[in-house]
Amino acid sequence: MTTRNRRLFLVGTAALLLLASLAGAQGNKKDTQLRAVRGVVTDKSDKPVQNSVVFLKNLRTNVVISHFTDADGSYRFTGLDPNADYEIHAEANDEKSASRTATSLDSRKEITLNLKLDRKKN
Repeated sequence: MTTRNRRLFLVGTAALLLLASLAGAQGNKKDTQLRAVRGVVTDKSDKPVQNSVVFLKNLRTNVVISHFTDADGSYRFTGLDPNADYEIHAEANDEKSASRTATSLDSRKEITLNLKLDRKKN
């Protein structure tokens, strides 16, 4: 391999490595922009409700995911699209909470939405 070809090879390799690192950095940037929604589910007397089901609906795709609350009534959804709006509510026994919305206009990375079970399920 001639000196000129070797230099072209090294410059090309360096350029590819630079592009790969920039692409990787953009991928990581996208991951850091993902959002989370968390909160506590309580009953009418403001006591935390363990094992209530919290439903999160992506209003753009209509996909619904759910989680159970833990021992202190807490829930957390992570990895949410920052460009989508989400509707969230909780249910336990024969009661449910009002629906709340996490909007894409809210730029916070972690949104806190506490939910109160104060309505009868239909």
